[in-house]
Amino acid sequence: MTYAVKEIYLTLQGEGNHTGRAAVFMRFAGCNLWTGREQDRATAVCQFCDTDFIGIDGPGGGKFKSADALADAVAAQWPQGGGGVPYVICTGGEPLLQLDSPLIDAFHARGFEVGIETNGTLAAPDGIDWICVSPKAAAPLVQTSGNELKLVFPQKEIEAHPSRFEGLCFEHFYLQPLDVIGEPAQTAAHVASAAAYCLAHPLWRLSTQTHKMNGLP
Repeated sequence: MTYAVKEIYLTLQGEGNHTGRAAVFMRFAGCNLWTGREQDRATAVCQFCDTDFIGIDGPGGGKFKSADALADAVAAQWPQGGGGVPYVICTGGEPLLQLDSPLIDAFHARGFEVGIETNGTLAAPDGIDWICVSPKAAAPLVQTSGNELKLVFPQKEIEAHPSRFEGLCFEHFYLQPLDVIGEPAQTAAHVASAAAYCLAHPLWRLSTQTHKMNGLP
């Protein structure tokens, strides 16, 4: 299988349960809920994505003809001799359009823990060490279990109300305030709303995008 990858880079995880942990972000190109083109946003299933996942022109991006080649590229980003368990986060776009068992095995062979951030519309293969699902209201939810459910909040559709997901089999439940680019007052209102919901429903924790606050990619 040839893997199309937008970018590969080392950073600190900025969201959810692993906030602050060093990780290699490996962003696959492509998504099944939006083309990534602004002219298509208004008709997309997911209309609030803030990520560029089109093409293979990002740092470390490209087409990789084998799982070993891609795993080697990811491993090259991890600092040698620095301690800690190597961690790769497979994201997108939608990573489960491309992430498969040979690639998971190749990461494990190089000592990496493997995490994904997925919209949950596709079933995850076995062997992934950390599954984070971020549901989108108008999309079917197929992956209904995992380690972390991270819900962008608020979404206008009633199908994305947090109560819909509270009975699912996840270890952690996070509300992530919707970031409205260029409208800090609206973003602040979303933070306040999400915080209020977490206070009233302690199953949920607040997840802010600390990488944006700290100037990290």
